[in-house]
Amino acid sequence: MDKVRKNKTAIFVFLFPSALLFLAIIILPIFMSGYYSLLDWDGITSGTFVGIQNYIELFTEKSLGFGPTVRNAFIFAGLSVFLQLPLALLLALTLAKGIKGERFFVAVFFIPVLLSTTVIGQLWMKIYNPQYGIVNSFLHAVGLDTWCKTWLGEQKYALAACFIPMLWQYVGYHMLLMYAGIKSLSPDIREAAKIDGASDHQLSRYITIPMIKPVLRMCVIFAVTGSLKAFDLIYVLTGGGPAHASEVPSTLMINMIFDRSRYGLGSSIAMFIIFLCFFFAILIKRCFRTEVD
Repeated sequence: MDKVRKNKTAIFVFLFPSALLFLAIIILPIFMSGYYSLLDWDGITSGTFVGIQNYIELFTEKSLGFGPTVRNAFIFAGLSVFLQLPLALLLALTLAKGIKGERFFVAVFFIPVLLSTTVIGQLWMKIYNPQYGIVNSFLHAVGLDTWCKTWLGEQKYALAACFIPMLWQYVGYHMLLMYAGIKSLSPDIREAAKIDGASDHQLSRYITIPMIKPVLRMCVIFAVTGSLKAFDLIYVLTGGGPAHASEVPSTLMINMIFDRSRYGLGSSIAMFIIFLCFFFAILIKRCFRTEVD
């Protein structure tokens, strides 16, 4: 390995393809979006340079509904951090104790992560179906007919109905990261704490959780940025409806570009999403500083 590191030609050969791919599919599209966001362009004719007018319109034109979409994205982010991650941590702590069937349950909880988001969206559309869906069928069976709703078709419930499949899909992902972090800890520390009389709760609170802080930080970053750029599952379930109740910046961006042919305005939304993701990633990293940092 040391020989490879000292060989600059080998380093170039190994890094150049991945660097070129990263440049082509990440960096270049970001710069292109930044350029398009400064144009008034319909995607067909030549665009007109308008400077930051698209950004001004984005934040001042209430009819676009950009403010509510950002609010919805923050609601998703908050629910992910304060509901999804604690649930994932609880599962990881429970499974890491060495319960019977540990590996089986780890695999089961991770299965939703492996499924296509479109498949998950279609699955949950069937679950929420007001005629034959599991949710309403169960409510009918227990005599709670008044609780039956058109979950994806009512403004009051659409946002929550979109979050539940997101929680179901990604809780296993965060659980696996935390589980791997816990399993990587030295068992000697836990054994020493048990000898000193520490309970399972004290072990988790004062030893395990502080020691996997870098993993928790990474999970928070993934949860927040994933919520801010959420698109596919919401698009499949509701398309941002009803009446924009579940609209998020990404679905509004698609609407602006492909439905209204406003590529410049859509690109400005894309740049705002990128800015939010970078901003919160840096902010979370600073808030979760560890001794390694």
